[in-house]
Order: sequence, then C-alpha cells, then structure tokens
Amino acid sequence: MSSPERPPAVTGARRRRVGWVWAGVGAVVVSAVGFALVAQAVGEREKVLVLARDVPAGQVLKPGDLRVGEVAADAGVVRLADRGTVLGRQAKVPLVAGSLLAPGQVGMSAVFPPRGFSQVALAVESGGAPPDLARGERVAVLPGPTAVGAGAAGDDETATSTVAGTVTGMREPESAGGPRVVTVLVETGAARRAAQLEHPRVVVLPAEGGEAP
Repeated sequence: MSSPERPPAVTGARRRRVGWVWAGVGAVVVSAVGFALVAQAVGEREKVLVLARDVPAGQVLKPGDLRVGEVAADAGVVRLADRGTVLGRQAKVPLVAGSLLAPGQVGMSAVFPPRGFSQVALAVESGGAPPDLARGERVAVLPGPTAVGAGAAGDDETATSTVAGTVTGMREPESAGGPRVVTVLVETGAARRAAQLEHPRVVVLPAEGGEAP
C-alpha cells in the first residue's frame, strides 16, 4: 500500500527565503510608520517671523525688517498670520538679525533701556576687547593698565572701578588702528563711573555669572 502523502518538507534554503520575506514585510511596516511620524512632525512646523536685519530699540518695524522662517509650533513667537499686528509698532528692545520675533518685543512705545539702566558708549582701543565680542554678552568693563609701581592701592582702585553690564551695540573703528566703540547697558548708578574709565577694557563674564544686568 502506498503511504499517505506528506506535506513537502521545508528545506533550509526555503526557510531562509521565508524569513527574508517576513523581514522585508517588517521593514516596510517600520518604514511606513517612520515616514508617518516624520510627516506628522513636518506638518507641525509653522511659518513664523524672523528678523532680516538688526532693528534698534525705538525704531518702527517695517516689512523689510522681517522674513519668513519655519519652526516647530511655539506660542512664544509671532506667526506669519499675525504679521499685521507687529508691523508699524516700535521695537521695545534691540532686535538682532536671524532671531525669532517674540510678541513682547514690540509695542506702541519703546521701553529700552529698562528702568534703572543706562547705555554707555566706550571707546575701546585695539586689544582692549575680544575680537569676537558680540551683542548680548555679559561683560565687565575695567580701567586700562595702571602705571608701573602703583602697587596694592592701584589693584584696590581697579576693583572698585569695575562695572558689569551687557553689550548692546558695537561700531568698528573709523580708521585702521583706531578705537572700536562698544555700547554697554549698565545700572544707571554705575553709568558715570563707566564713562570716566581711562582706556577701558572689556572682559566677557562667564554665562552663569550674575554680576551683569
């Protein structure tokens, strides 16, 4: 008698082929899920307003001062749809090119410098400040080198003359080797002291320092 038919045996090669099929199906599923997540993330990006150039405090915001950028949804920035609410208003603080525009940075009138603070323009000689000094950095303004032999008394005077503040503007030298004008926001009580410093030097403070306003 003939033996009953048996299902064909799955050879090793066929098992490998079946495994590759399932692996392929899994990869397709994973890719589809990943694509959906990426598409969802991209879909959440919104068009917002970015500063196209520097705008000093008090200046009226014009269309040419802004450009459009795309970022993830954020309630702290001005969206493109709200462009009409900021055009024609004054910048309350100095606005830096490339930064996102926030609602609180514009208004009907400028409130800069803030109450209790003043801006001081310092003529900083070559080598008196870091070459890559940038606006927004917290700095200490010190008098230039004291005369030789000043001793400890000179060190004490330097310590008491130091003024801390935040850089709000810079102007390059008008001629080769000339001084660079650095504008620093300081407490009003220290503004006169900062303005009277001879051969002022500007030193960047650590980011975590709390000395500067």
